[in-house]
Amino acid sequence: MKDDDILTHIHELIAEEHGLRQRLASGSISSHEENNRIKQLEEALDQAWDLLRQRRARREFGEDPDSAAPRPIGEVEDYRQ
Repeated sequence: MKDDDILTHIHELIAEEHGLRQRLASGSISSHEENNRIKQLEEALDQAWDLLRQRRARREFGEDPDSAAPRPIGEVEDYRQ
């Protein structure tokens, strides 16, 4: 996956998150449904941002960005900001 593909995926996840919040506001989904999917989206976003950062760091230090791989969600979620 290339940087542009990762960014496109990130934008799609963000758009879905916004759509969920709008559907919740309009009453077309329950807060339980929204919360469950939002959690999944946040995990996927964290994983995508981490992969993008890995690729950029590898490129910056003369390494092959294509050798970066998505880390498990549990690992990415345990990072501190």
